[in-house]
Amino acid sequence: MRWVIKRSNRMKKVMLYAYTNLNLGDDLFIKILCNRYPNTKFFLYAPKKYKKFEKEIKNLKVFSSDSFFSRIINLILRKLKFFYFIRKQIAKRTDISVYIGGSLYMQHDNWESSYIDKKHMQFNDSPFLVLGANFGPFNQKQFYERYNKLFKNYYDICFRDSYSYNLFKHYNHVRFSDDIIFQLGIKKRNIKKKNNIIISVIKPSQKCIPCVDDGYYEKIKEISNYFIKNNYTVTLMSFCESEGDEEAVESVIKRIPKIYRYKVERHLYQANIEETLNVIASSSGVVATRFHSMILGWIYDKPVYPIVYSDKMLNVMEDIAFRGFYGDLRNKIHRIHPNEVFESLNTNSMDVSKQVHNSSKHFKKLDELLLTKPIN
Repeated sequence: MRWVIKRSNRMKKVMLYAYTNLNLGDDLFIKILCNRYPNTKFFLYAPKKYKKFEKEIKNLKVFSSDSFFSRIINLILRKLKFFYFIRKQIAKRTDISVYIGGSLYMQHDNWESSYIDKKHMQFNDSPFLVLGANFGPFNQKQFYERYNKLFKNYYDICFRDSYSYNLFKHYNHVRFSDDIIFQLGIKKRNIKKKNNIIISVIKPSQKCIPCVDDGYYEKIKEISNYFIKNNYTVTLMSFCESEGDEEAVESVIKRIPKIYRYKVERHLYQANIEETLNVIASSSGVVATRFHSMILGWIYDKPVYPIVYSDKMLNVMEDIAFRGFYGDLRNKIHRIHPNEVFESLNTNSMDVSKQVHNSSKHFKKLDELLLTKPIN
């Protein structure tokens, strides 16, 4: 495909596509990307709650996707068979499009509508880049074939794991590097360590893992009790309210005996990025069900006990040669023993300096488009 790459001295404009549901990991993707290119303007079509990020990220412009005006216009135009009209009008004002995120290509029941949405993100001959994603899990050949055809027309794709890369390595513009969030490891946080354990929790049924919610909450309760009995405080952390994390926090707390609850805190992510990162950085260790709680724990030199809910976690653990203890909540939750989780404080540390360095390679092609002098 012949790409039209606009060269000029004016400020470049990038159409930014991302998962905009106040999920800590995905919000960090947006922050890292925009901060890397301070002389570039990023346009994001997202719910109005994302307007608050404009105060912290000065080169980000958010166009409200759920305003009354937007909803009425889109409703009328959909009836006239004009789809994604407002989003396309915003994108026409930009030079480049970037789709950044992690689990962007998972097969769900409604995957075909999701595919159409992604297909409409690219609509002209300006470069379209995908950064930070993994592909799958999927169970239909048709799912793979549709995206294989779509990816052929992209300018650059950089996956975050070797499994995804190997599915599409027949394309010269497909690469892979370590997760983009490792970029946060470049800047150390000098924060006093507390005798506190972070436990990131999820609602398993929200992740298409049925019939294990109660067993999972009970296991997290057991782990929390064990740490409390060994003179630790516990922080139950939610990364994304809309995906059920806060509900999971409350479900665990109500199971913890009242005599221990004074040693249990809640930390609920609500666009408070720096506060959340500081809580993790000041901890003594992380019990990680959320994918990026695992990554953030390693970045801040914490021993991490992963509780796997998806192969995407296993794929990354394998890529970085993690050899510590871990659990799997997919029909194996009973195999997780609190004493083993506790012992992981002494065995599960990781040196991720290599991953911190390598993660910048996600931006190799985008650097060439946006920077006169690439960042090392």
